Amino acid sequence: MDLKTAAALRRLRLVSAPEAASFLILLVCTLLKYTTDFNAVPVLGPIHGVLFIVYVLFWADAWNRARWPLGRSALYLALSILPTGGFFAERMLARECEEAVAAARTKQEQGAQDAQEQEPGQAVTPA
Repeated sequence: MDLKTAAALRRLRLVSAPEAASFLILLVCTLLKYTTDFNAVPVLGPIHGVLFIVYVLFWADAWNRARWPLGRSALYLALSILPTGGFFAERMLARECEEAVAAARTKQEQGAQDAQEQEPGQAVTPA
């Protein structure tokens, strides 16, 4: 994976927890709306809606860049519609992002070592 893929995973990771928190708060506010006079749903509904749309957009970008298999991409999308799923997605994406950054750095270092091993008169050919 390259650093752009790691960045896409990081963006998805960063929006997953706030999206999950907004979903839980919206559920509590919906319950309070029907049991008390407190009604914050008109405020929290659009906030959660925007966070969900951002999550889906970042999910599509990460899926495109990371080339996830269908099962993994469906899992991340399904986690966005479960009340606490975003928290689990954040943890899974944290591990995946760390692995992507480590792989990109290893690839970059290997390329630098290969370039140093070339003789000064030879042209460097891309791998």
